[in-house]
Amino acid sequence: MKTIDELLSEGVAGKRVFVRADLNVPLDGTTITDDGRIRAVLPTVKALAEAGARVVVASHLGRPKGAPDPAFSLAPAAARLGELLGAQVRFAEDTVGTSAESTVAGLADGQVAVLENLRFNAGETSKDDAERAAFADRLAGLADVYVGDGFGAVHRKHASVFDLPRRLPHYAGYLIATEVGVLKKLTEDVERPYVVALGGAKVSDKLAVIDQLLDKADRLLIGGGMAYTFLKAKGYEVGISLLQEDQIPAVTEYLERAEKNGVELVLPVDVLVSPEFPDLKTKAPANPTTVAADAIPADQEGLDIGPETRKLYASKLADAATVFWNGPMGVFEHPDYAEGTKAVAQALVDTQGFTVVGGGDSAAAVRTLGFDEKAFGHISTGGGASLEYLEGKTLPGLAALED
Repeated sequence: MKTIDELLSEGVAGKRVFVRADLNVPLDGTTITDDGRIRAVLPTVKALAEAGARVVVASHLGRPKGAPDPAFSLAPAAARLGELLGAQVRFAEDTVGTSAESTVAGLADGQVAVLENLRFNAGETSKDDAERAAFADRLAGLADVYVGDGFGAVHRKHASVFDLPRRLPHYAGYLIATEVGVLKKLTEDVERPYVVALGGAKVSDKLAVIDQLLDKADRLLIGGGMAYTFLKAKGYEVGISLLQEDQIPAVTEYLERAEKNGVELVLPVDVLVSPEFPDLKTKAPANPTTVAADAIPADQEGLDIGPETRKLYASKLADAATVFWNGPMGVFEHPDYAEGTKAVAQALVDTQGFTVVGGGDSAAAVRTLGFDEKAFGHISTGGGASLEYLEGKTLPGLAALED
């Protein structure tokens, strides 16, 4: 795929450059609680603006139903982008309507505009090729060149990700180029030992990637809500913990395959339990109890890995040459259940190997728990995209940039 450096060498002064970014930031009302994804696209936007391009930034936020919804407006993200750039960023109150047209037409060389949420138009996410194409045609009318830099959306066959780059000269931005380079390090000529730590709520979200990793990784460390389906598959009582009973046959097969392939599949040896889920708003003390992983009371819920598991996982990560981590070890949003996730993050910081934090909740946890982002080899902006790449899937947004 062509990169933004090639575009810059060709000259962009006076050209309208459409940047498909990922500004899908978490919001508390209109307050951004984590601006990591906005900061990730800064190098691309800055380079284009400084080269004299008229930069049109577009993104989705959340999952509106194909119509405007103030709760999902990109206005806060546009304001934050302006703060980080140290320059005015114009905001269009629609995606392809009169506001977008006049905002883009009014840009001078080196200026930046942000369009309203792409998903306010049903054509963005439509499964109907013609409806998607019609929306892409209208977006194409706002630009001369396309730069894909929204890695968190490249696994979606959406108009701005898949159809639009086919209508314009297209290039990969700095973020996508970096993300793809990192993922190649995790799939081609991997330095070993290669250790993967997987957490998060549902084992079903990770089945396909586990299937691939059983042929590639040396060790798999399992935590988070998904661990309880593994523990149940081993015949343990898991109480009222998160459990996907329909996935037990698949998990049982993976346990057998790991043993056959010589892959260490490591499960929690102790967990923190409580009879009720913690209050994440007030952060009121939860007073959890630590129990062995095979002794979870029938009326209790596992909410984090325990102290012995933290030590175990840290030891399994210590000698790693390559680490991929996706998914928290527990309910890290509450201080009483943050220690497991914190322990894994610290183990990544301490290892001498190449470490990748696989986006989503893991990336948010790193920042929420106060870690220096520079202490990790790479923090991905796209958890779902990273997982699908590791599964060996063709990602529509990358395929479109490669054409």
